[in-house]
Amino acid sequence: MKQNNVDVAIFQKAKKGRYYCGDSYFYTETEDVFVCALADGLGSGEFAKESSQIVIDIIKNNIHTTVEQLIKKSNELLTGKRGAVIGILKMDFHSRHYSFSSIGNIGVLTITENGKKKRNIPNTGYLAGYHRPFKVVTDRLEPEMNLIMFSDGVSDNDLSQPFLLNKDVNQVTDAYANHVSGKVRNDDTTLIAIRYEN
Repeated sequence: MKQNNVDVAIFQKAKKGRYYCGDSYFYTETEDVFVCALADGLGSGEFAKESSQIVIDIIKNNIHTTVEQLIKKSNELLTGKRGAVIGILKMDFHSRHYSFSSIGNIGVLTITENGKKKRNIPNTGYLAGYHRPFKVVTDRLEPEMNLIMFSDGVSDNDLSQPFLLNKDVNQVTDAYANHVSGKVRNDDTTLIAIRYEN
């Protein structure tokens, strides 16, 4: 989908033998910002989906707040629920910076036009209503940049594949689908390919 500055394509599959995928995602672009969130409910199946969807609904309704506030608000509403891990990416088109934070095993890989990769290390743990320290990484948006957000079903081997450098995000997700085709899926898997053009 292309609106302004950003292209997005998504690959998602439930773990083997499951109808519900415990991963939920959301993205939106306005004139000022792009926000993308990926949440993975603990465990798998319907209750995992419920927890991840709670987080996504909060983010949908609060896209103009900071990444830090989004995580705190998500954490509060997961009290008494199964819990979830989460990654939130926010681009500010005016300052040309992005902010990212993740708790648990949601990762982001940034790839600049010259092919330089940088992987952000997530904060440990998960959201379940308890106070949890976390950090937010802020960095400069570079023209022609790819950002890959992924859940724990995506392996290190998957992240080393040259197709992640493709300028067309649909080709990235198509190539990923071919790459993992036929492999047994032990985890819910979501890979979100994002391209910042400006």
